[in-house]
Amino acid sequence: MANSNLPRRIIKETQRLLSEPAPGISASPSEDNMRYFNVMILGPTQSPYEGGVFKLELFLPEEYPMAAPKVL
Repeated sequence: MANSNLPRRIIKETQRLLSEPAPGISASPSEDNMRYFNVMILGPTQSPYEGGVFKLELFLPEEYPMAAPKVL
């Protein structure tokens, strides 16, 4: 995960995301652009979404963290 163009904050948050994933959520940065993440969220048990798999792409804009991430 060596990308000198990224702010240290994004590198640190990505390392934490990979080492301490939230239950039911996986997110990994794209190899081509580490501001893009492929995210998969599993529907919580005992909810209408149980058994569902929800995939999305997350993008961290240049202005991050002053601008919110974008979901594609």
